[in-house]
Amino acid sequence: MKVRVTQLDGSLPNLALMRISAYHKQRGDEVRFTFSPRRADDEPAYDRVYASCIFKFNFARVAEMRQHFPDAIIGGSGVEDYDLVKLGQSQQVTVEDVLGDPADDLDYSIYPAFDASIGFTQRGCRLSCGFCVVPRKEGKNRSIKTINELWRGEGYPKKIHLLDNDFFGQEPEKFMMRVNEMCVGKFRVCFSQGINIRLINPAACLCLKNIQYRDTTFQRRRLYTAWDNLRDERIFFNGVSMLKEVGGIPPSHLMAYMLIGYDPEETWGRIWYRFNKMVELGIKPYAMVFDRSRTDLLCFQRWVNRGLYRIVKWDEYRRSTKSVESVLGWKLCEGVGAYETS
Repeated sequence: MKVRVTQLDGSLPNLALMRISAYHKQRGDEVRFTFSPRRADDEPAYDRVYASCIFKFNFARVAEMRQHFPDAIIGGSGVEDYDLVKLGQSQQVTVEDVLGDPADDLDYSIYPAFDASIGFTQRGCRLSCGFCVVPRKEGKNRSIKTINELWRGEGYPKKIHLLDNDFFGQEPEKFMMRVNEMCVGKFRVCFSQGINIRLINPAACLCLKNIQYRDTTFQRRRLYTAWDNLRDERIFFNGVSMLKEVGGIPPSHLMAYMLIGYDPEETWGRIWYRFNKMVELGIKPYAMVFDRSRTDLLCFQRWVNRGLYRIVKWDEYRRSTKSVESVLGWKLCEGVGAYETS
């Protein structure tokens, strides 16, 4: 078979597509991996076409994919059921729906520049945030893999990119075993999906103290967390203080995902309050826009996430952006990426 595997969005390797690619290659099929929804002039006719979309705001790429590949099997959390009906699919598709229950083998070769190992030690979450699909899709916390099972093995760097949404939500004896593996094995670990600071406790802080936590490049000391609304101010900063006092982890090691455009009571005053509180303490804010029709929020996201707030004031940045928009006739701040972590 000739198979096309397409990643429509996301900056990290896509586990579902890696499993699909591994499955077909083990069968002797020819697999072509691409990030493009369009058919190139040199592409052959395919026996099967797969695509994954993680973020719903990228649905235009899903529609474009369907135009070029009407029979494509498209899945992912960015594709809701009612959208799939529009595209000719009756329900959301998972790897298991298509391939049955394939082995957990991952084809890392489709991401040749990625040398870390990636995956989950647990699935699910203790919370039920309205903007998040994890509780609905994954349910309650459960442990699924060890660190040594995630690592690709000898010959590969001891770098683990964890996709866990709630690492410390699994049973205490399980996360303690995972932490022990990290320490004994001298793994560098990236918790890019975030540590749940609202539920952090002294035991978790002590664990983090002994882990070689890193950013997505595995170079800098970085822990990721979130402050999504003003109501969580007290509990958020209690967690920040506990990390520092118990774990010796300074605020400057933290990057906090900052959800904006979701809370109906949100104002620019509240957005600035959260932003300024974090910057004053040395926490690196990372804006995540929920309502992507808000061009002003998308511009704020770009200004924050690219660190421009350190070198240019917001009013000056916004003025210059508006000036460029008026000359070019298009929205400069639309399409701002939501996954930059540098």
